[in-house]
Amino acid sequence: MADKVKILVVGLGNMGASHASAYHRSEGFEIVGIMSRSIKGNKKIPKELAGYPLYEDFDLALKETKPDAVSINSWPNTHAEYALKAIAANCHVFMEKPLATNIEDAEKVVAAARAKNRKLVLGYILRVHPSWIKFIEVGKTLGKPLVMRLNLNQQSSGTAWHWHKNLIDSLIPIVDCGVHYVDVMCQLTGAKPVRVHGIGAKLWAEADKQNYGHLHVTFDDGSVGWYEAGWGPMMSETAYFVKDVVGPKGAVSIVAGQGASSAKDAEDLSDSADIDRHTKTDALKIHYAQVDGDKNFSKPDEIVSMEDEPGHQELCDREQAFFLRAIREDLDLTEQMDAAVNSLRIVLAAEQSIAEKRTVELA
Repeated sequence: MADKVKILVVGLGNMGASHASAYHRSEGFEIVGIMSRSIKGNKKIPKELAGYPLYEDFDLALKETKPDAVSINSWPNTHAEYALKAIAANCHVFMEKPLATNIEDAEKVVAAARAKNRKLVLGYILRVHPSWIKFIEVGKTLGKPLVMRLNLNQQSSGTAWHWHKNLIDSLIPIVDCGVHYVDVMCQLTGAKPVRVHGIGAKLWAEADKQNYGHLHVTFDDGSVGWYEAGWGPMMSETAYFVKDVVGPKGAVSIVAGQGASSAKDAEDLSDSADIDRHTKTDALKIHYAQVDGDKNFSKPDEIVSMEDEPGHQELCDREQAFFLRAIREDLDLTEQMDAAVNSLRIVLAAEQSIAEKRTVELA
């Protein structure tokens, strides 16, 4: 049996706790420490993670634990710094999105990973989600160009009020979450993004930056897409979850359930802020555009049930299983790393467009 991969976990928020749970239960990983700047005062450390060495200084944690890998799940403005230090210490890196808060740092991280031959896996959770994989597979059969309509708006209340506000201190919503969805667009089209336009608004007095944004991207095959994201206590939950692709041959849509949420009951979160709902699909609805001689549709719409899809924790388990496989089998991660830089470039261009009040042409 292969030796366990010794891993240092950085950050213990929503995603950090889920990834730490995956490492804790995995036969392939051994947690050697958990680091967060205020972890020693954290009274909500999950019971399964109690007993691991705790650190509040990253450099000290890296020096004392001597890990084989580092899992970075901290605020986005720390990602590049921690990743570069980890790679310099010959560690493999799993990092929650985004790769960095600017392209220069993102490219430095990727270049460092390549130079040191260290594995760099980004937390693009939709890439391991069977329903989203199917969604993209069907979307690719719809012809070109494609029209892609995606959003994820979230009402902020209870615990979500605080973590949304803190996230906005690092990145506006269309940048932080947007990398997931423009990555989906890029997979659907297989085309080069050439033009980006963004609009934004600041509706939340307590937040440092704009809490609502909308980006539009044009691809060189004629495909177009938009992504919308807003966080805050004022956000509407009407049409907050839109995942829709239209092509010459028809359309495919993710149809998500809108029922009661266990997380909402337990944590006083709105449905839109419930992290389990961000990846939940329930079903795909496929529409076929072909008509007969009387111009009636030749084929009825099809509903593909996804009721047995994995939950959020299982998806995190899958991400970490892939990370372990990448390390042990020396997988080539060139495509994934390039895609992470590409998706970040698009959302940062939208942020630039908002700031400069113009359309941004991508080189």
